[in-house]
Amino acid sequence: MLGWELPPHNSGGLGVACLNMARALSKQGADIDFVVPYQAAHPEIDFMHVISATHLDPIYRYGGGAYESNKILDKIIPAADQAQLLSIRDVQHSYCEFIENYLMEFKPDIVHAHDWLTFEAGVLAKKNYGLPLVAHVHATEFDRAGMHTGNPLIHEVEYEGLMLADKIIAVSEATKRIIHDKYHIPLSKIDVVYNSLDENYDTNDYFFNKNAYGYLQSLKSQGYTIISTVGRFTIQKGLHNLMHAAALAISQNPKLIFVFAGDGEERNELINLAADLGISQNVIFTGFIRGQKLRDIYSISDIFVMSSISEPFGLTALEAAHHGDALILTKQSGVSEIIWSAMKYDFWDEQKLADEILAIANNPALRHTLQQNVHHEYRKISWNQVAKKCLKIYNNTIKHKRN
Repeated sequence: MLGWELPPHNSGGLGVACLNMARALSKQGADIDFVVPYQAAHPEIDFMHVISATHLDPIYRYGGGAYESNKILDKIIPAADQAQLLSIRDVQHSYCEFIENYLMEFKPDIVHAHDWLTFEAGVLAKKNYGLPLVAHVHATEFDRAGMHTGNPLIHEVEYEGLMLADKIIAVSEATKRIIHDKYHIPLSKIDVVYNSLDENYDTNDYFFNKNAYGYLQSLKSQGYTIISTVGRFTIQKGLHNLMHAAALAISQNPKLIFVFAGDGEERNELINLAADLGISQNVIFTGFIRGQKLRDIYSISDIFVMSSISEPFGLTALEAAHHGDALILTKQSGVSEIIWSAMKYDFWDEQKLADEILAIANNPALRHTLQQNVHHEYRKISWNQVAKKCLKIYNNTIKHKRN
């Protein structure tokens, strides 16, 4: 299995999905070597072999742009490797070199590559060693670019990986359509396997810390409704549309508080937009959060909004549902394909989003019904089911390859 991150060294849902998928596969009898492009401890992972492709610190697996000084560079990367690890492309090339050497000694039954970051290494395994290749698409470059053109180099890598893969796994029907429409891949080559809720949300003890967000708790006691969104502040997430919808809703009901949990390149733009719209007093930015603080945000929220322009799946919606939030999802999100007890809208329709927020906030009975019904729906897909589907894909791919 070729990946780019695993918890606790993850920056988003990709690592969470990979971890839960691999854990479930191991319970079904799979023996997994999971290759990451960095060197770090994963103390809680004892069900598979985590292999480091480089000596890079996990913070810098996306390239050298984040290096602050030569002293940091010297500390993190051995001198022999510094010349090669200067950008994400250099990290990818080093990753491929490691896979080349690894496969000289080990011959897995199948190679499962996650997203464009590892597709080149997967293609190398197929071309040079004849190994069956499964390409798993958690997001395309079209998704990340908000359905605009995006990076042509990434498109080239994605296209080659998808064309040469023996089988493709997409995380939703929406993603399957994008792969078919944009890259002209036959639909018969693509299987949809939905993600499930992070296993830790069910197995780990969690107690809501009422003191973590005392200000929000105080506002709720005064009749305010808390609306949250969680994710990277990028064009993909449609947060400008959400902010405009927030202004429309607040003009009708001033007792609404919008919590933007996360960080990214659009952070300052969003802060300025809230000020320009005159709603700064109703908008809170938490910065990047994870673990207990993230779960406390879900718990204190009444409504969770996924405003993405294009969201291949959207694990945060399942997390929010687990903590009792009513959901509002864009029709452009994969998770909306399996969640029915949620309000839905097109990402650009700011007025409809505002109306849906007001409808839930102003109608406690509606909010309660949505919260209760969605709680039953998100459990329909388990990681055990995901693993069984993946194993079936593996076995069919290997069988087809041999024939």
